Formats: sequence, structure tokens, C-alpha cells
Amino acid sequence: MIRLILVLFAVVAFLILSIPILIVEWLIGKKNPKLRDESSLHIVQFMFRLIQWLAGTKVTVIGEENVPKDIPVLYIGNHRSFFDIVITYARCPRLTGYVAKDSMKKVPLLSVWMERLYCLFLNRTDIKEGLKTILTGIEQIKNGISMCIFPEGTRNKGDDETKLLPFKEGSFKMAEKTGCPIILMSMNNTSAILEDHFPFIRSTHVVLEYSKPIYPKELSKEERKFLGAYCEKQLTEMVTRNQKLL
Repeated sequence: MIRLILVLFAVVAFLILSIPILIVEWLIGKKNPKLRDESSLHIVQFMFRLIQWLAGTKVTVIGEENVPKDIPVLYIGNHRSFFDIVITYARCPRLTGYVAKDSMKKVPLLSVWMERLYCLFLNRTDIKEGLKTILTGIEQIKNGISMCIFPEGTRNKGDDETKLLPFKEGSFKMAEKTGCPIILMSMNNTSAILEDHFPFIRSTHVVLEYSKPIYPKELSKEERKFLGAYCEKQLTEMVTRNQKLL
């Protein structure tokens, strides 16, 4: 329970104390949007690394050298924990927007930081609004901002982490329409941080692996047609392989 209290205190304290920071960032953005974006990224990454430390989360990272640092990418990951975002965002080498459920937009201050970092809010019940979100993501990639989406559509609460929920093909349009590389992110054991024994946070060993870049245009016609299924298979193999490292 101590870890949970420390994490919650850190999050609430940051959101409250960051109000003047948001104002300063807004002023910086008036003259230098790029500097504002970079500083916002580093501020949030520092906070996420602090949360990991308070939670006692130890991360084994594989293949981080596979992530291009000079071009935007589309990150695709399996999703079992709220900590998936904390762990992966802390390691993004460049500005990255995450696609989140639209209910997150109602969270005070947190939603402001998310919008500042080009995160998008996806309405999963309105197809028209969902398409608008994906189109916005396409434009952001064209403007040099990486995007991240969890194509299972929701947190996978199954007992077996190697059994991924079916990937939603629409999640891959951002890569198909821009030609940017796809980076698969496999995560093992993240639900053991909190979700497996909620409300307790426990010190946990997590494995995070980044795949080599996948360029849709370089795949076969069949693989491009079912890009979601192709990536789901690759990601499942990564998660299964890395279980032995825990």
C-alpha cells in the first residue's frame, strides 16, 4: 500500500504543481513551439521515470537500438496495464502522441498535458469520430510526430498474457497512409505491477522489447492486406519468447 500512496501522491503533486509550468510552456510555445514540445516531453518523461522508481519497477529492455531516432514511427504494443504508458513513454526518443480512450479527456490537468504532447482521444463507439482521430494521427506523423496505439482496443484482462485480443486493422492506417515504419513493443508482466493485485503496487520485473522497423510497403500483398493480423502474430511471438526472461 505504501507504494500506491507514494505513486498517487507524486501524480497529484505533479499535476497541481505543474499548473505554472503549463503557463510557462504556453508562453515558450508562442515564440518557439519546438522548444516547448521538447521541454514538455522531457518533463513528462522525468515524471514517468520517477513513478517507475517509486513503484519499484525494474525493466529489461531489448532492441531499443531498433527504434529510429531521426524519423517518426508508429508504435504498436500489447496492453495489460496502466503502467504500459508510463514504461514506454519514458523511453521515447522523440515527440510521441499516444492514442487514448476519449474518457481520458475528462481528467483535469492530465488531459491538458496529454494534448500538449499530441495525444489523441479515440471514441471507440462512434466510427465517424474514430476516423477523424486516425486522420489527425496521420497528419501528426507527416509533421514529424511519432504515434503510439494499442490495437487490442482496450486493456487485455485475460490470465494468459500470450493470448492477445484481436488487433483492429484500423489502428494501422497511420502507417499505411504515411509510409512510416511500425515498431512493435512487446511487454511482459506489466499487469503484475498493479492490476493483478489491485489496489496494491508491487516491485515487479518487466520485459520490454522493440522490434526491428516494419515497413508495410515491403511486405507481401497478403501481409499488407491483413497488416493487423501480421503484426499480432509477430507481437505474440515476442511476448511468448520473453516470458522465459522473467
